[in-house]
Amino acid sequence: MAAHILHPVPDTRTVIVINANKRNYQHELDNIINGLSGSVPTLLLHSCCAPCSSYVLEYLSEYFAITVFYFNPNIYPEEEFFKRLEEQRRFITLLPSKNPIKFTDIGFNSDMFYNAVKGLEQIPEGGERCFECYRLRLSETARLAAKLGFDYFTTTLSISPYKNADKLNEIGEELAAAHNVKYLTSDFKKKDGYRRSCTLSQQYGMYRQNYCGCVFSLHEREQALSRKDI
Repeated sequence: MAAHILHPVPDTRTVIVINANKRNYQHELDNIINGLSGSVPTLLLHSCCAPCSSYVLEYLSEYFAITVFYFNPNIYPEEEFFKRLEEQRRFITLLPSKNPIKFTDIGFNSDMFYNAVKGLEQIPEGGERCFECYRLRLSETARLAAKLGFDYFTTTLSISPYKNADKLNEIGEELAAAHNVKYLTSDFKKKDGYRRSCTLSQQYGMYRQNYCGCVFSLHEREQALSRKDI
């Protein structure tokens, strides 16, 4: 989940400088889909949580045979991990899909996360600690995709306005080359993907967490709420 707080994006009035050379990941994904010519490749889709997976599954299950891989050792506390896991399972059973959607996970091992981010505990959300968390989850997804012979792998994480799509795609493509399996470039916020995920979350009565997932994001959320109470 980590990513992926389902709340409106705050208006910070920040000036955004447009990079003319910035890649259009949605356009790249459209080109991949258009090139399928009716074939249905297999896709190992890392999912952080059911709400973030909602639009992604609705969209991609039209074109891919998907296995959802719930691998999120960052989540704190342990009961939160299993709460989100069961909500993911529930949503998959309810969502109508043109092509099959399966599910897999490898259990909970928080030590993997704490080892990955050691020394980065004080970095604010959205920085290098989050990038290491991206890498941890995508690394395991790429490894499993290669081992099981999937055609593609990708992650739902880019659906969140708080997640860095450039960094996710950079890491995904690096791991694709290392594991010899194709990475599905994406920025699922595009085409009103985030808005649609909120609509689907309400439609299916989903449990929607109010923090990304890790203990650090939980503490930042609690501090932000306490400041509002002052």
